[in-house]
Amino acid sequence: MARSRNSRRERDSDATVSETVDGGLAQLLPDRDRARAWTLLIDGAPQSHVDLDDPGHLSFEYQRRLGHVIDLAAPAGRPLHVLHLGGGAFTLARYVAATRPRSTQQIVERDASLVRLVRRELPLDPGARIRVRSTDAREGLGKVPDGWADLVIADVFSGARTPAHLTSTEFLDEVRRALKPGGCYAANLADGPPLAHLRGQIATAAARFPELALVADPTVLRGKRFGNAVLVASDLPLPTAELTRRAASDPHPGRVEHGKDLTDFTGGAPVVVDASAVASPAPPPSTFR
Repeated sequence: MARSRNSRRERDSDATVSETVDGGLAQLLPDRDRARAWTLLIDGAPQSHVDLDDPGHLSFEYQRRLGHVIDLAAPAGRPLHVLHLGGGAFTLARYVAATRPRSTQQIVERDASLVRLVRRELPLDPGARIRVRSTDAREGLGKVPDGWADLVIADVFSGARTPAHLTSTEFLDEVRRALKPGGCYAANLADGPPLAHLRGQIATAAARFPELALVADPTVLRGKRFGNAVLVASDLPLPTAELTRRAASDPHPGRVEHGKDLTDFTGGAPVVVDASAVASPAPPPSTFR
């Protein structure tokens, strides 16, 4: 539930910034190991990590995996058109701007007060070609011109859950419309045992894209704990070999599933449509302790 729009902002002795935004209590916690780095939390749930001195540094596990997708979306250094559904602290947009100069990006973030907080406390490089729209992710997606994006990244959570209207085939139809031929879609998904949401999202993506890959911690894929998984989809074959190598070399190694193994993983889960869509499950209370 959204909090009051009357913002409350305070700084405590360790320079933490706290402010009430539309989605809850936002906190920017300084990273004691990096001089100008911060972690964004919403109601205690970690959302993003940003290093203003080194925007190419991705600290969070799922963001590193999305960084691999960005790196492999085109030859190194080539500018891209990227649409970010969900803004957080603009971590991935900063990463694209640092690694692929002259890229053109759009961020769609519904929480306007969060956008104002991030812009004020963690300002974007004024030379970056990044536009931020404060509106619902699906509404903002609908305003993107046909075939504009090389890459669409969905990382949208409301109360630590992905909203239902961003989980359906109708939503993916809009994603496909916005993508260039051969463009790539990547989504940060969160689920835990019995992984019904994750299986359904893979089945839904398979109904709209011929090529899929999933990157996750093996314990998440085995249904042992709640966690994040990055789903990647395209009309063209994905660089699964290189994605596998990169994921395996991360500080927290990930496993890549694709092809028949990924199809088998769905276990016959039904495709999600608007009429049957529900939000992703809430993480258990112990997840962020």
